[in-house]
Amino acid sequence: MGVAVNRERIRVGNGCGFWGDQPDAPILLAQHGRLDFLTLEYLAELTMSILAQQRQRDPQLGYATDFLDVLERLCPLWRDQPNLRIITNAGGLNAISCAERACEIVRRHHLRKRIAIVVGDDIQPRLQELLASGHSLAHLDTGQPLETVIDRVVCANVYLGAQPIVAALDQGAELVITGRVADASLTVAPAIWTFGWSWTDWDKLAAATIAGHLIECGAQVTGGLFSDWTSVPDLANVGYPIAELEWDGTFRILRPESSGGMVTINTVREQLLYEVGDPSAYITPEVIADFTSVTLRALEPDGVEVRAAQGKPATETYKVSIAYKDGYICSGQVVLTGHDAADKARLCADIVRSRLHRAGYEPQEYNVELLGTGDTLPGIWPRTRPPEVVLRLTAWDPRRPVIERFAREIAPLVTSGPSGVCGYATGRPVVREVFAYWPALLDKSTIKPEIHMLST
Repeated sequence: MGVAVNRERIRVGNGCGFWGDQPDAPILLAQHGRLDFLTLEYLAELTMSILAQQRQRDPQLGYATDFLDVLERLCPLWRDQPNLRIITNAGGLNAISCAERACEIVRRHHLRKRIAIVVGDDIQPRLQELLASGHSLAHLDTGQPLETVIDRVVCANVYLGAQPIVAALDQGAELVITGRVADASLTVAPAIWTFGWSWTDWDKLAAATIAGHLIECGAQVTGGLFSDWTSVPDLANVGYPIAELEWDGTFRILRPESSGGMVTINTVREQLLYEVGDPSAYITPEVIADFTSVTLRALEPDGVEVRAAQGKPATETYKVSIAYKDGYICSGQVVLTGHDAADKARLCADIVRSRLHRAGYEPQEYNVELLGTGDTLPGIWPRTRPPEVVLRLTAWDPRRPVIERFAREIAPLVTSGPSGVCGYATGRPVVREVFAYWPALLDKSTIKPEIHMLST
């Protein structure tokens, strides 16, 4: 493995936690973060479904288009920071198209950069072959065989790890665009590449994995989504996180100077446990990291040092994210006012359901929410009788005509329901196709990632 430079410390900043995150964050982080690597994490399971819908409409799409806007704004900064490297999973389901567009942008700014495309995560064209060779791809939660939905699958991607990203950096890549990779691997890769760590140095790999997990959701570790939100200063200008990693696996979570937000032991603790099943065995493609092993030390004036991470050998499987067509859904809402607003809302919900029954269009699933009365916190918060209620109705069914009829039954409540109906000016709600999530496992031996290089 070729090592970048003989360094003992690198700064990796993550300027995006999901597709749709704050658009200025990557720019401000690159401006003020003194970074060696900027990561941009766009993908979630929901995002993959959205990208699949886009690709259905246009085969040239299927990637996080926001990244191209960010890259356009980053290029002037990149000229002044020629050693900055960018790693992103914005490629989604179409990393090649994303990279080609990125190449056009970089050229337009007269920058000479090497762009790497990591592919090999897309296994949808191979599903029949994999099933025939004995790989069940059974649903992780239910054990249901994939054959039951295979004719409705719209995308299937393994969570690749850091290895192909490291290989891309070895080939001189200054911008690495991937499809589906494990979120933390965007941080693990630059640490391995810079420090020359062994792929079996489990404790160091665990440390980089924990660092990646802490910064992968953007501002969540710097004060966003924090339970003690009243203590967070200047959330409007919250700084996005930096992981400053040492050769020995010690790292610090920081934020740019003069930015808002804060990094404390408690913000780190909360993010450490975010979306984690077993904190003693966090499974990634590189390592099984033990989140309970670390020690945290507060830094002055702001920041947290993380030490003593422990890890165990990685598993022999990749996690697989599969999305499949699963019927149609529609949500509509109106506002009810008055001292009896909640009663009016329940009557409206009954009216819609009764009219659907009368017309022979009963959806398989019909959900009623009275927002403002405690429906978002059932059994947690006391029920109230507010003077206004948002009634949100949702219906799902495998038959599109049923949901289309449901969408037409909301607006009539304005004149044929109880008094006090308002908030209907947005018109008829949209019927959407549902893509459901199917998690599975697949032997690593079946996957061979590839790297394609482009030059500007």
